[in-house]
Amino acid sequence: MKPAFDKLMKEYEGHATAGVFDVDCTAAGKPLCDSNGVRGFPTIKYGDPNSLEAYEGGRDYDSLLKFCQENLKPVCSPANIELCDEAQTANINKFTSMTDAELAALIKAGADKKSDAEKTFKDEVSKLQKNYEALTAAKEAALEEVDNSGVSTAKAVQAHKATAAKDEL
Repeated sequence: MKPAFDKLMKEYEGHATAGVFDVDCTAAGKPLCDSNGVRGFPTIKYGDPNSLEAYEGGRDYDSLLKFCQENLKPVCSPANIELCDEAQTANINKFTSMTDAELAALIKAGADKKSDAEKTFKDEVSKLQKNYEALTAAKEAALEEVDNSGVSTAKAVQAHKATAAKDEL
């Protein structure tokens, strides 16, 4: 994918309204990646720089270029309110009328809620993993107990008796 993405970056270099950029999330770009929810690599995001969305399309050059041609254009945002529909404008105006402190509190509450959801998810997955391991151990112990109880020999005896009975007829 990297060669296709590098070619795309050259294609959009110096573009008036769109850009394609490569960010190293393990170095200086880490804060940018963290603030935009990048958790795996490679991740492609697009849209308003302050509210990026995940790209889920093809990773070859032609797919990336087609997506860019269709989607990398000015979009509704506080900086481009003339591109917004009525509902989007109302939403932006609602937030614009808030004080900086109110906006900060709202954003923090959202970040806290996301963080709490992530923590709950990780905690519950950990519990499931421990339960899975306990169930697997119990199953293995039960199977081993059956194998050691002579059931296999009993099956062989039963099959032998059935064959002997047929032979007598």
